[in-house]
Amino acid sequence: MPERSWRYLARRGLPAFTAEGIAPVLVFYGAWKLWGLTAGIVFAAALSGGVLVWQIRSGREGALARLTLVFIAVQALVGLASHSATVYLAQPVVLSAGWGVAYLVSAAIGRPLIGLFANAWYPFPPEFRATPPYRREFGMQSVVWGVFCLARAGLRLAALLGSGVGGFIVVSLVTGAPPFFALVAWGVWHARRTFTRLEPAG
Repeated sequence: MPERSWRYLARRGLPAFTAEGIAPVLVFYGAWKLWGLTAGIVFAAALSGGVLVWQIRSGREGALARLTLVFIAVQALVGLASHSATVYLAQPVVLSAGWGVAYLVSAAIGRPLIGLFANAWYPFPPEFRATPPYRREFGMQSVVWGVFCLARAGLRLAALLGSGVGGFIVVSLVTGAPPFFALVAWGVWHARRTFTRLEPAG
């Protein structure tokens, strides 16, 4: 197995994390301001779709990436058909709330979603993914992410309806990159510490 160094984890996980979670919002806003709503939707969808196609071809969680690719296509089509930035941006807010619920449910049934995403950062062997420590660790992290996603969805929806697209972008960035990176760093650190303690016991 690869060494669990911070450099390896960051090199494996950060590029896709940044391209998926941060760049599309900035690309949409920039293209929307420069060339209009249609350009913003097309450019953001193309960037997100390109990242997902790369993930699928590299063999990283293909099923999840394909589902996300379908959502991006639907989001773009609904945004273009409605010709409304509010409708276009409201869709990922609803999706974020859905993810929050999914995280909590996955932890409750013992199949934590964060454990699935963790493999984008480190290739855990299948036999270890079936162990109680793995499910316990990522079950706890799934609860944390579930609460965060629900809270962020509420804040973004309030900003979108109350302040418009500009306010939505600001809230998305403030509640996006800083807490996302903090949660990812905490999750990686906590999982490394937990699993390293298991090694002396086999």
